Amino acid sequence: MAAHVLRLRIALLLGALRGDSGHVTRVLLGLMLLTASTIAAGWALLTLRDAPIDVVLAVFVLGGSAVTLGFALAPLIAGATDPLDPRRFTVLGLPSGRLAMVLAVAGFISIPTFTLAAISVYAAIVWSAQGVPWMPAVAGILLGIATCVLLAHVAMALTALFLRERRSRELSGLFVLALLVVVVPVGVFFASLEWGGRVPTQLAAAVDVLALTPLGAAWAFPGRVAQGGMEAATPVLLVALTTLVLLSAVWVLLVRRMLSTTERPVSVRERGGLGWFAVAPGTPSGAVAARSLIYWLRDRRYIVNIVVIPIAAALTTVPLLIVGVPPAIVALVPVPIAALFLGWLPHNDLAYDSTAVWMHIASGVRGVSDRVGRLVPVLLIGIPLLAIAIPVAIWAHGRWALLPAMVGVCAALFLSALGLSSISSVVSPYAVSRPGESPFQQPQRTGAAGAIAQTLVMVGAIAVSAPVLWWGWLALAGNDDAALIALWGGLAIGAGVMLLGIAVGSAVFERRGGRLMEFAEST
Repeated sequence: MAAHVLRLRIALLLGALRGDSGHVTRVLLGLMLLTASTIAAGWALLTLRDAPIDVVLAVFVLGGSAVTLGFALAPLIAGATDPLDPRRFTVLGLPSGRLAMVLAVAGFISIPTFTLAAISVYAAIVWSAQGVPWMPAVAGILLGIATCVLLAHVAMALTALFLRERRSRELSGLFVLALLVVVVPVGVFFASLEWGGRVPTQLAAAVDVLALTPLGAAWAFPGRVAQGGMEAATPVLLVALTTLVLLSAVWVLLVRRMLSTTERPVSVRERGGLGWFAVAPGTPSGAVAARSLIYWLRDRRYIVNIVVIPIAAALTTVPLLIVGVPPAIVALVPVPIAALFLGWLPHNDLAYDSTAVWMHIASGVRGVSDRVGRLVPVLLIGIPLLAIAIPVAIWAHGRWALLPAMVGVCAALFLSALGLSSISSVVSPYAVSRPGESPFQQPQRTGAAGAIAQTLVMVGAIAVSAPVLWWGWLALAGNDDAALIALWGGLAIGAGVMLLGIAVGSAVFERRGGRLMEFAEST
């Protein structure tokens, strides 16, 4: 049975090379790009052979933890399904224990696992150059790969059992899984070039914590052996082995459950035809988010606002370059400005609904559902944009140690502006062009409420982010410890202001429903 399942897995893998010429060409180009990226990553890892052991350990633990988490989240984010779903073997009456073992082994035959294994070979070479015996180095790598494979199996099984079939290409296209499995490891590697052989204190503490978690224990094992021998590495090894045992037990239980349950058939109407409403969760927040996504991706008033942001952010560099600001400093300016503008975008989103806002009020939608649902499109657009723009800005600047500070600054500006926008859009909406009209055609306004609302959101976001901006400035001046303070401080301040803004905006929305309807009718 095992040989048959393995042959079936290989056949499914090779089946990707069949089909029309266009499909085969895309697959081959993807494989070529993946191969080149793997070689580049391996070459980068080899440059760590002469680095201090603390730096090597930090890079491998942080990067390995991100990759492990990526294997767990990929089925949920990208909608991946198990090609060897245990339910497909139900009719054969196979013992669940044996089937679980065979399917777990077959899971090692996949492109992501092959890629991880290839990069792990380079990691083994680096550990060998650091004086780690070959047995602990190989053991740590095998434990890490096995943890990733089992995590992916468990995640796919849980997705198949408990999430209704609503993952689509439309949804997966908006989530950038590379933010986790590519940007984090690459960012950590380039940041390590600026550490000068000394890992920042806060980062070293984070490595120590991750080394004792299921995400990073396996990847930390060879480094702990190099630092203090097997005695120092024993706790890490125990965590890695316990993780593997628990994942194996959970996988066996899930296979048993899947063999004893049947999948609910999904009708054609449920599979498609409803667009974003078929993708979003069946909750009030999901319905508001689906309707908002339709508007943001189809209404030219929203589209123009999105297109203007990178242009406006880029234009801010012109006067700075004219007055003689160094280009390396100027390269860091546009991204925080774009983050601020992205968070500022929904400050008047309720007015863009025009009379359609009556649906939310008449149906008794709670304020929190309305506020959260309206922020979903901005988050889905803003996070991938910033995930791409931030590394590009740091690359243009040339000092990767600033990456945590840049993330913290952008997170504080973006999230705090979203929170203040959640309040502004219900407290002080102002007239905008109606649906179908030109986005550049603005109605006459009798007061200054619109200008005040726009200004308060921007100034307020900058004000609450002032500590993070200061920490970012210190990091720019050469304080690497301040970069990590800016990262965690920015995430905490941004998230706190956003949650507070949602709470306040929700309360105001429920209290001012009648006035909001009057505003919609009058404009």
